[in-house]
Amino acid sequence: MADSPTNPYAAAGVDTAAGDLAVELMKSSVRATHGPEVLGGVGGFAGLFDASALLGYRRPLLASSTDGVGTKVAIAQAIDKHDTIGQDLVGMVVDDIVVVGARPLFMTDYIACGKVVPERIADIVRGIADACAATGTALVGGETAEHPGLLGPRDYDVAGAATGVVEADAVLGAERVQDGDAVIALASSGLHSNGYSLVRHIVANAGIGYGDNAADLGGTWGEALLEPTRLYTTPLLRLLDAVPEGIHSLSHVTGGGIAANLARVLPQGSWAEVDRSTWSPSPVFRVLADVSSTALTDTEGTWNLGIGFLAVVADAQKDAAIAAIRAEGIDAWQVGTVHIGQRPAGDFEVGAKGVDGGAVRLVGTYA
Repeated sequence: MADSPTNPYAAAGVDTAAGDLAVELMKSSVRATHGPEVLGGVGGFAGLFDASALLGYRRPLLASSTDGVGTKVAIAQAIDKHDTIGQDLVGMVVDDIVVVGARPLFMTDYIACGKVVPERIADIVRGIADACAATGTALVGGETAEHPGLLGPRDYDVAGAATGVVEADAVLGAERVQDGDAVIALASSGLHSNGYSLVRHIVANAGIGYGDNAADLGGTWGEALLEPTRLYTTPLLRLLDAVPEGIHSLSHVTGGGIAANLARVLPQGSWAEVDRSTWSPSPVFRVLADVSSTALTDTEGTWNLGIGFLAVVADAQKDAAIAAIRAEGIDAWQVGTVHIGQRPAGDFEVGAKGVDGGAVRLVGTYA
């Protein structure tokens, strides 16, 4: 039954007809991510994925990840631009799976909003679907929930979960890392989806509007700050094919910054120094630091500062790995070397997020 003024649910602020229209608007984008493994189409209570391909694995391990995009959504809402936030979600969720060497299989999404605006929801899901297609991930289901009274009419949040698969003997991780391994950086596209509470704090304190022109960033502040998260899954899977024995561990540089996330994928008793002089942080980081009169080094535990992923690679194959990454259109360079044994005196980041890993610190001065 369609919502009407006499429908008590509609009177409470929930428009189920708008929800149905949103599903119709997003259907074609979602279907474009479906291969023959996806059964049942769009709109069922549960998504179905044919896992018979896993019978070809010797010992398949399922890898899972869940995440959101943090307060970056507030900027999308402020400038009414919603077609990139979906890529951010896929980048934060699916790119965590490839860290262990897994190939993504499928993903689901969840959008909570104060009021369903069908076109807005369709824009968000279209972004999710396009990024899923780019990473070889089937978008098999999702949910849009309307929460009037809890969220404002323009407010929403997004989250997602994904599942992938990897052979047990191909899992990447700290146990593979060896003394002398090279640490290779993969360039970020910008802020990605971390540290936006700090970004918004800086912008607000400076009296900057998201519609204001940011000459040094090539557009308005809102547009620059919504630069979508780079997708690394497909390039990294190709890297693993190109250098199958040389890639020992991978790290997704998200919350916590470069040192903390690298430390998570190094073994106990190891250490590495990341040389700042090997790269120059992207303009967005420098501009934000200048506006807030903050040293870039003071933001190292918050932002990626130009490095979106790190690969720990056998020294003999580092040049091949760098070449393979650059062939995918992503800049890559060596930022350090892993050492196992007594580390130098000084402050190191030791492990992070409950992982007792290696020790990492950043040294030198940014180029």
